[in-house]
Amino acid sequence: MSAKTHNEWESELIELEKFIVNAKERARKEQVASDKALLEDQIVKLEVGRDKFLKALYSNVGDWEKVLIARAEKRPYTLDYVTALFQDFVELQGDRNGFADNAIIGGPATFDGRPVMIVGHQKGRNIHERQFRNFAMAKPEGYRKAIRLFEMAERYQMPVISLVDTPAADPGVESESRGISEAIAASTMKMFELSVPSIAVIIGEGGSGGAIGIAAASRVLMLQYSVYSVIPPEGCAAILWRMPERGAEAARALKLTAESAQSFGLIDEILPEPIGGAHRTPIEAFATVKDAIVKHLAELDKMSPAEVRADRFAKFRKMGEFETVLF
Repeated sequence: MSAKTHNEWESELIELEKFIVNAKERARKEQVASDKALLEDQIVKLEVGRDKFLKALYSNVGDWEKVLIARAEKRPYTLDYVTALFQDFVELQGDRNGFADNAIIGGPATFDGRPVMIVGHQKGRNIHERQFRNFAMAKPEGYRKAIRLFEMAERYQMPVISLVDTPAADPGVESESRGISEAIAASTMKMFELSVPSIAVIIGEGGSGGAIGIAAASRVLMLQYSVYSVIPPEGCAAILWRMPERGAEAARALKLTAESAQSFGLIDEILPEPIGGAHRTPIEAFATVKDAIVKHLAELDKMSPAEVRADRFAKFRKMGEFETVLF
């Protein structure tokens, strides 16, 4: 049986919200005062019921449901965070090798009164935007553009803020022929070389090397309902069982939730989301992300450039350490 989509999982909630919207429209048009008052009273009760249902639905969210939430159509994307949290953003294009990529955006901006460099994956809201952004699956030129921006940040001593949201890097033949693996590795290496503070925030999907190419940061933060995994669940299911529809089963095995990532030492902090996810109350999510970036930048600012580089190296070198061996 196929795994549910996000809209299917929230179908009852979506229908209830549509009913409330229609009731509000009827109340707005109602001319009879008594009938209008009755409708408004019903709307209040419906909204109370909706809030209780929403809280219950999100009280026990499974691994696959978190994948669905991370992919929610209205979930804030990189440019939404840029608009909400940064000023004076100037998007820079091209990898200086003759290619351009729209799945990764980036450029200098101002954050909390200081210049920073932004690099992030960008998804699309409709089919035209998704095609333009290649579904946030960057090609080699996307990571080579990121390298150019990292080098610029280092040159001008600007902290790097990465916003991660991709199912994976582009798997196409053209990307392979132009060296997608080398480009991801080079981008990752360039992040390790930075002496400026770097903060990566996984705001949706953190998929495979496509994510790590811009997430080898001094601090890696993760929104509560985001996911971080070596492969998307459907891809894992297709490889293991030749049945991508078993994605929900694969999601449980992949340990891709924020809680799992933190327990394995892969991320530094889980950022709580509003009830119902960042897509329902984006303003709250923006505030949470801003506060976290401010806090971690303040901590990293206390380090010298050499200490920033050494701290980042030690952080990643420690991953995968174990104390006991079972024979």
